[in-house]
Amino acid sequence: MDPYDCRKPEGRSLSSLFALPALHAAPLLLGQHLVRLTEDGEIRCRIVETESYGGAEDKGSHAYGGRRTDRTDAMFRAGGTAYVYLIYGMHHCFNIVTAEENNPHAVLVRAVEPLSPRDARHMAANRGTAIRRPSDLSGGPGKLCRALRIDRSLNGLRLDQPGGPLRLESGDDPRRLPIVRAPRINIAYAEEYAALPWRFYIRDNPYVSVHDSKAEPFVWPIESN
Repeated sequence: MDPYDCRKPEGRSLSSLFALPALHAAPLLLGQHLVRLTEDGEIRCRIVETESYGGAEDKGSHAYGGRRTDRTDAMFRAGGTAYVYLIYGMHHCFNIVTAEENNPHAVLVRAVEPLSPRDARHMAANRGTAIRRPSDLSGGPGKLCRALRIDRSLNGLRLDQPGGPLRLESGDDPRRLPIVRAPRINIAYAEEYAALPWRFYIRDNPYVSVHDSKAEPFVWPIESN
């Protein structure tokens, strides 16, 4: 089966998507639905921007060189696990772990789009700040985590549990979406890995954190670089 064939109903399930390397999974996660259950009810949104972090050889990854610490332990679990970490002591970032156990691949979710006006209102209330444009709401890892109340308490959670507090559900067929690819954001330290086009987003979507004027159309199947 073509690993990029996620057409429904005969296409790949989310469980098989979780088993893929991060570079393969990242574009397939676009259009899928992220659901957050809070005491105020469910918030549903669509993933519109992702970044791939491809294992121990990726100098941009927290697990580069096979580095396994208390912080990175979730990355070494089986695909379908949430990896949530804190940066600058104030911003949470949410990742979807992929690939098999002990092979630390993860996809950073950089932007999401609310599925309804009600979802948008709940997300705006959680943000607690002025929203002047869609990307202010949930365009960027820290913004979307605040909008969805994602923090370290969800680190290590399985994302394939029906009714779970944070879960992934099937959404749009990514093959029908206008996807582009560009270099990842703010990883100059990754040396030769910094310029690789491992960020994927839906072209012209207003919730995307950064639109790259040099982004290239994404062509299936994905190439390694």
